[in-house]
Amino acid sequence: MAKAKWAVDVAHSSIDFSVKHMMVSKVKGTFQKFDAAIEADPEDLTTANISFWVDVASIDTRNPDREGHLKSGDFFDVENHPELTFNATKIEKTGDGKYDVTGDLTIRGTTKPITFAVTYEGSGKDPMSGDEVAGFSGAATLNRKDFGLVWNVALETGGVLVGDQVKISIELEAHKQN
Repeated sequence: MAKAKWAVDVAHSSIDFSVKHMMVSKVKGTFQKFDAAIEADPEDLTTANISFWVDVASIDTRNPDREGHLKSGDFFDVENHPELTFNATKIEKTGDGKYDVTGDLTIRGTTKPITFAVTYEGSGKDPMSGDEVAGFSGAATLNRKDFGLVWNVALETGGVLVGDQVKISIELEAHKQN
């Protein structure tokens, strides 16, 4: 397959996260609004151009009070930093259909390198639209404090309310553009 432009099918894609809560459980959430610019041969991502952006205000944790706090200056500061962005800078093949996609992640005005372990899930023809479709999954872990997300509360029993390590998982379906 040759290098081509691909459009994200948001209805069949997700950007999710999880973080430790009270040292005993995990809180999960998702971002409802995001998009990407992808120019790639899905069968060989090493020459791909990949960038994505997320509307941070679209955060959904199934708890409106928590979402309001996450949008505030204590965390994402959505008023001053409405987008989270990622721009790939290096892509290395690590196995059959597996890649390390390293790039610059910007959250709350702070940019740091991060590497996503990405798997090419395959491609085929969409029977409804006739489009060529490709699927990818990716995962990374970051320390939220590296991006200025430092708010926390000490617990009476020891430890803190919010863990530092945030796991990000991405499921992406993309349609080849003509």
